[in-house]
Amino acid sequence: MQEIMGYIRRAVEEYRMIEDGDTVAVGVSGGKDSVALLAGLAGVRRFIGIDFTLKAVTLDNCFNGEEGDFSPIADLCGSLGVEYILRRTDIGQIIFGERSESNPCSLCARMRRGVLHDTAKANGCNKIALGHHFDDAVETFLMNLFNEGRIGCFSPVSYLSRKDLTMIRPLIFATEREVRNAVNRAGLPVVKSKCPVDGCTERQWTKEFLYDMEKTHPGITKRIFGAIRRGHVSGW
Repeated sequence: MQEIMGYIRRAVEEYRMIEDGDTVAVGVSGGKDSVALLAGLAGVRRFIGIDFTLKAVTLDNCFNGEEGDFSPIADLCGSLGVEYILRRTDIGQIIFGERSESNPCSLCARMRRGVLHDTAKANGCNKIALGHHFDDAVETFLMNLFNEGRIGCFSPVSYLSRKDLTMIRPLIFATEREVRNAVNRAGLPVVKSKCPVDGCTERQWTKEFLYDMEKTHPGITKRIFGAIRRGHVSGW
């Protein structure tokens, strides 16, 4: 995790993501990215010289009407000294039951964001940390370009005036491969998603597209990320 903590420290300092007195809600889905972010922030907190509080928030979509088992995440939070908040929702039933959405990801993401924002506010948090990494930024850029004809990507730091919340992405400099390796080496718990369309999304297609492009154009992912960072994309 040392390498991941180095990336997190760099992002926090370069973009001034966290300040003294902040209470940061870490969105923990149970996937590798979010658990790496949680463990990394908990580690960085010990030496970065910023006085801030961490809370972990998991939203359970209760797919197929069943509650997920997030006890491994609760145990991890206990070992890290981080308060754990588990919020059960009916998002899974709404998306796949009541509405039977054929393209569920966009609506699900919007609903989850709303619940996460409200949960963070209700628990005294002023910032939310999300586990988006280097590869997510490049994939989002391509998805916006391919699907909307728009040059754009999420920002490392963004303020939501309607909610008075700041979103931060401390893993922005870490690649997915580095995150996966760190989680495996550290033996961090991962809770597999029970989403019915997991692995069959537009993002997965984009991930595979980039993988194939790297074979014929080595380094293309890094070059796209470099263009994003140089200010060719709004929000950075």
